[in-house]
Amino acid sequence: MKDPKTIASRDFLPELQFQTSRSSGPGGQNVNKLETRVTLRFNVENSYVFSEEEKELLLQKWAKLFTNEGDILISSEAHRTQLRNKDEVITKFRKAVEQAFTKPKLRRKTKPSKGAIQKRLTSKKNQSEKKDMRKPPKY
Repeated sequence: MKDPKTIASRDFLPELQFQTSRSSGPGGQNVNKLETRVTLRFNVENSYVFSEEEKELLLQKWAKLFTNEGDILISSEAHRTQLRNKDEVITKFRKAVEQAFTKPKLRRKTKPSKGAIQKRLTSKKNQSEKKDMRKPPKY
């Protein structure tokens, strides 16, 4: 598989659809007048940017995110301008693509060192002796 960063740097813009709507975020009186929220819509199955195996991987990884039409929706309303929200949505999409293609780091099993085991046992022994000293003597 190719490097996730090179996959995320492909030109998706012709395939991305943008919708605008009124935002509930910052903007003062403009919140009621301007459509600053931007929603990105992307259909993986109809994409020409990804190969068939890449599409299958995205369909598996993003299975819970699809709408009934098979689209991915990402929206942003954090900024006061439509342009900044659009840039943020594109950035979020690129990060999601990059994250989908990065393989998780394999976990390597490790064992504690002999010194660490010895230190732990010594500490337990000392704690046990300390508690034993607090008990009243047995007759």
